[in-house]
Amino acid sequence: MVQIAEVYSSLQGEGRLAGTPSVFVRTSGCNLRCSWCDTPFTSWNPTGTNRSVTDVVEEVLNHRLKHVVITGGEPLLSPEINLLCSRLKESKQHITIETAATVIPDDGPPAANLMSLSPKLQSSTPAPETGWQRRHEDRRRRDDIIQRLRATPSQIKFVIDSPADLDEALLWLGELGIRPRSSEARHVYLMPQGVTLAQLQKETDWLYLACESLGFQFCQRHHISWFGNTRGT
Repeated sequence: MVQIAEVYSSLQGEGRLAGTPSVFVRTSGCNLRCSWCDTPFTSWNPTGTNRSVTDVVEEVLNHRLKHVVITGGEPLLSPEINLLCSRLKESKQHITIETAATVIPDDGPPAANLMSLSPKLQSSTPAPETGWQRRHEDRRRRDDIIQRLRATPSQIKFVIDSPADLDEALLWLGELGIRPRSSEARHVYLMPQGVTLAQLQKETDWLYLACESLGFQFCQRHHISWFGNTRGT
């Protein structure tokens, strides 16, 4: 069984495949609690329904699209995520997995065409009064898992809320062996934090120029401008 918060079709709004018609399978449950989480119904207050892999695959295929995005929450926590991905792969689906890259299934990375890795910077850590500060901070960085997941074709996507976030991302990338303006830099996406157009615009101008200078990709949050911050989009 897999705990599913929602399944819907839309356009991929972020990263390498932005604009691609896709079916989104959103799992519920997360081992982190980001201060700015835009899907609290899968983390802070996880909701969802336990569904069989067969049921989920059938619903995905009923949308008659070729791309499926498995997201969360943290999908790699799901005990049957490898089986789900294998079944989707057998059905000729192109699979993107969106993960914070802090956990990995016991039987290894699931079958995927693209791993979208979104490591969480220090600014994601919630306030002490939430009861999650220490747990989040202890779990949010797992370079060993990032490197294992990068064996699959991948992109790395950082959420940036300030110049300090950019400095931390640059240091982290350097420790992963990824340098600005290198061949691997083109697989790094820097995305402004925000769930409204006004919030996104606040960070866009300076971050876009930084991406141009460093050789990284500026990551639009197209779905916010297309649909607003609404579920099922």
